[in-house]
Amino acid sequence: MNDLQPLLALLAQAQAERDGALAQHQQAQATHRNAQSQASQLSDYRSDYEQRWSARFTVEGSAELLQCYQGFANRLTQAVDHQGRMIGQTAAAVERSRLELARQELRVASVSKLIERRLAEVKRTGDRREQKQHDEWTSRAAWNRSAGGNTRF
Repeated sequence: MNDLQPLLALLAQAQAERDGALAQHQQAQATHRNAQSQASQLSDYRSDYEQRWSARFTVEGSAELLQCYQGFANRLTQAVDHQGRMIGQTAAAVERSRLELARQELRVASVSKLIERRLAEVKRTGDRREQKQHDEWTSRAAWNRSAGGNTRF
């Protein structure tokens, strides 16, 4: 069992790294959801702003007011575009973290399988040793019976 200690330590380390990768993946997913939510809010606000101002311009509107509207509408469009790029970046981060999590889970599974094999090997060795002792005992008992039978006349 002492030869399993390094493997058990490796398993604990692999599990800790996997847990860290899981936390990073969950954080990346939350960041992505937030970016999507912000993009949706910006887009909704831009649509609402355009509707309000288009209704106002049907009634009256000066050139100066129109320029102000267009400038703000352009800034909103830039913000929506920027947020769209952020969504792409956060989606890529989610995918990278998912791949890292999968790699860490595979490592934990591999170390666990190695430990399982070592335990099976230790059991087989113990079983063989026990069988050998049993066979020796049986052989000696048979030899003792046979030797005991020959000494009597």
